[in-house]
Amino acid sequence: MSEFHIGARKIGPDEPVYVVAELSANHGQNFERAVRMIEAAQNAGADAIKLQTYTADTITLKCNRPCFHIGGGTLWDGRTLHDLYSEAFTPWEWQPRLMEVAKDLGMDVFSSAFDDRAVDFLESIHVPVHKIASFELVDLPLIEKMGRTGKPLILSTGMASLEEISEAVDIARRSGAAEILLLKCTSAYPSPATEMNLRTIPELQDRFEVPVGLSDHTHDVVAPVVAVSLGACFIEKHFTLSRSDGGADSVFSLEPEEFAAMVKAVRAAEHSLGRVCFGPSKHEASSRQFRRSLFVVEPMKAGETFSTKNLRSIRPAGGLHTRYYSTILGKHAKTQIEPGTPLTWDLVADSAQLDAVASSQ
Repeated sequence: MSEFHIGARKIGPDEPVYVVAELSANHGQNFERAVRMIEAAQNAGADAIKLQTYTADTITLKCNRPCFHIGGGTLWDGRTLHDLYSEAFTPWEWQPRLMEVAKDLGMDVFSSAFDDRAVDFLESIHVPVHKIASFELVDLPLIEKMGRTGKPLILSTGMASLEEISEAVDIARRSGAAEILLLKCTSAYPSPATEMNLRTIPELQDRFEVPVGLSDHTHDVVAPVVAVSLGACFIEKHFTLSRSDGGADSVFSLEPEEFAAMVKAVRAAEHSLGRVCFGPSKHEASSRQFRRSLFVVEPMKAGETFSTKNLRSIRPAGGLHTRYYSTILGKHAKTQIEPGTPLTWDLVADSAQLDAVASSQ
């Protein structure tokens, strides 16, 4: 699998999961709120902040034709694309300042660019990585533009067919993106659990030999935890100070306490995965003394035959391994044995010893 880095941070299967708080439109066009969101995300355990770099005029047209109206059962039905993006965009002049806020808190900052000018702008403020949003995965010239920067490239794959993903990865590589990370994504807002199809994560890893993460739009934290168990090394989730504040994306965003709970669950999941390991772990070692072994459970005289009545496999350990149970049955006690005695080989008479016992009686 190829390597992937954001700044000095390596991201991949053997690394801690990289957790991203997506600010998106939840700042409500208020710079101070955006700053508070970054601070709250850092307190909640996010490794990075993601912004979006576009304006309504760079992402769409101010046009009232039917195709520019949103419909189909979304959160934004009835609005035009231009109207929605006029409300949702992050002012470009904020972005260098927000980067400094996040960097001072020890966080990475990057953004999704939605056109050539946005890529140039992000290059001018030295973002460490570029990202293609799911809706832009079919914008091959935009992918090529980002690839030519030589920086690591994240490709989100919502709605995309395997052929579309392959085409995007191919042009990214051909244009110069040596490091690529794919995000499994369901581009429904919010996304129902039944449409997450998280088993796609290891399939993407195998097919493209790149790290894979999850861009999640579900209501809760289950999908990120499941994704980590399937190999996701990157989790991106929308973040808000409070859903009651409203905003274009607030319905499917996590509040600080919820985001912190997600991070805690993700960390527990990655620690639980561990490594391929057989045999007792450090904390299992003391439990070995309570495994089953062979014990004499009734009083036995010297020469008496071991039977299912006086010999049993029970807890604790200390006696012969249970694999010898059938071997011992029918043999004879070398000496008198008290019940509760762990059976050892020196308590089992051989044929010569049996003769000696018989002659003494």
